[in-house]
Amino acid sequence: MVVCGDDGLAHRLAAELRGVYGEQVTLVVPPSERGVLPPVVGRARATTAALIDRVSAAVNRGNGAAAAEPVGNGHVVEAAEPVESVLADAGVERAAALALVYDDDETNIRAALTARRLNPRLRLVLRLYNRRLGQHIEELLDQAAALAAGDGDGSGFDASTTVLSDADTAAPALAATAVAGTSKVVQTDGLLLRAVERTPRPGQVARPGLATLALLSPDGAETGGEHGPELLPDAAAVRAATGRGSVVLEQVSYAGPELPPARGAVAFASLFSRRLRWSMAGMVGCVVALAVALWLVTGMHPLSAFYLTLLDLFAIDDPAIGASVGRQVLQLLSGLVGLLLLPVLLAAVLEALGTFRTASALRKPPRGLGGHVVLLGLGKIGTRVLTRLRELHIPVVCVESDPDARGLATARRLRVPVVLGDVTQEGVLEAAKIHRAHALLAVTSADTTNLEAALYARSVRPDLRVVLRLYDDDFATAVYRTLRAAHPRASTRSRSVSHLAAPAFAGAMMGRQILGAIPVERRVLLFAAVDVGGHAQLEGKTVAEAFRAGAWRVLALDTAAVGDRRRQEEPAAEEAYEDARRSGLVWDLPDNYVLRGSDRVVLAATRRGLAELLGRRPRERAGA
Repeated sequence: MVVCGDDGLAHRLAAELRGVYGEQVTLVVPPSERGVLPPVVGRARATTAALIDRVSAAVNRGNGAAAAEPVGNGHVVEAAEPVESVLADAGVERAAALALVYDDDETNIRAALTARRLNPRLRLVLRLYNRRLGQHIEELLDQAAALAAGDGDGSGFDASTTVLSDADTAAPALAATAVAGTSKVVQTDGLLLRAVERTPRPGQVARPGLATLALLSPDGAETGGEHGPELLPDAAAVRAATGRGSVVLEQVSYAGPELPPARGAVAFASLFSRRLRWSMAGMVGCVVALAVALWLVTGMHPLSAFYLTLLDLFAIDDPAIGASVGRQVLQLLSGLVGLLLLPVLLAAVLEALGTFRTASALRKPPRGLGGHVVLLGLGKIGTRVLTRLRELHIPVVCVESDPDARGLATARRLRVPVVLGDVTQEGVLEAAKIHRAHALLAVTSADTTNLEAALYARSVRPDLRVVLRLYDDDFATAVYRTLRAAHPRASTRSRSVSHLAAPAFAGAMMGRQILGAIPVERRVLLFAAVDVGGHAQLEGKTVAEAFRAGAWRVLALDTAAVGDRRRQEEPAAEEAYEDARRSGLVWDLPDNYVLRGSDRVVLAATRRGLAELLGRRPRERAGA
């Protein structure tokens, strides 16, 4: 396996492949990281530290732009860019898979095209932010691999291309954390699922729910070791877990008040302020009163009286010389009302023009807003999180210091209020109505900024739900424990994006579709779509027999892969298939359902369990 990157995701991904799947990994990193230890956790840090130390000595002895040094079952290559010579030094011609996780889309695409030419049999995993471009690149690279397979040399190999985004991987978890207080979320086939924590009362048996994914630590703390969580327990363990919290899978939905449509024409009520509308109503009332008075005084037809009143109002009629005194007084009053009408009409025109001018600009938080989510940062992660929150129709107020941030266009399109300013400056969070907010979600690229905003928000609202994006996972753990100790009644979560994204990238390199990853305390559960055919642990067995406690569990059947033939063979299951056609997945499979080789299932698995299903022998290490 070859991993190329320039940030912590590359190091965590390399550690994931070596520590969990036992693969031989070549890590390609920029030379600037020779003396910098990447912010990764525990055993991953020790692994990459040893690699970096050995390669630093090799670079000092070498005389080239790139250097490679074997360490254990891996190598490190240092190079500024993944050009053809660097990929050749990394052994791409002989590799089974290549992950390109640079922060720049163009760099990943250029390297992927070069790698596909060097090795048509290579399985590619790309980190791209532009999803539409990623779809086209995926089709292009898959077509190139198919042409190579048609030459006769590539039959039987898996040269698939998978395009992933760390932002898309982490955004559902971060959004659900702000809304529901948990980051245990996975999105599959248009459904947003979450693993909710259920803490029973003392002496109460934990409810299994739809699918019990884990039993939490006895003390409820996010710790590992022998007292850590029990992943994918069997029915006996669930029944014996008296007074112990559990993690159960359920669907995320929003039942709050309906919000105005994000796009569409400008409402008439928004063209004019309330004060101006009352002024116009008063002027209309005066005109009607003058017309009625003229009708009563002169005895003319009501329509004629109203017509003459309008003429007097706009000073179009001739003076009422020789007319009765009442007619002359009404004419003077109409002229006076006409003078008062001019500024009202001018204000109406200016307000309407201002409304149309700012309709495409950034909106400000409306007065009286409450129960919303304050989102700090509109970068890659923040933009994805904003989209997820709006899909759930949750009110959001964004705070961004950069007027050219990439997420401002999305906020403008979705008509989300934005406060431009440095969140560390006084008054910015107040402008975002933090004192009436439901949660604070800090996802800027600076850990100190996120932490400072969280601490200030805590001083304003001690019970505010706070979610932090912190790059260093050890730092995230320390911040979480400290805030939890200082504010035991408030909800606090701190997550690392690379911690959530690395398992999905590693699973894609192993040739399986990873739908998402859910953290359970300090461990991770993976949700993957797996073809039953070729897996002796699944094929020909019932759902109950295929379940292995602590390793994997079948959750759903992908009806798109089953097809119409399977529905014809099992008429009794026709109703279940009809209900699932909208989502494409059949949940709550009976325990006696027999898995066939043509089936494709969605399962939850530990990292070690998924490695075993893939036919790999995971390395023995505590807490893997």
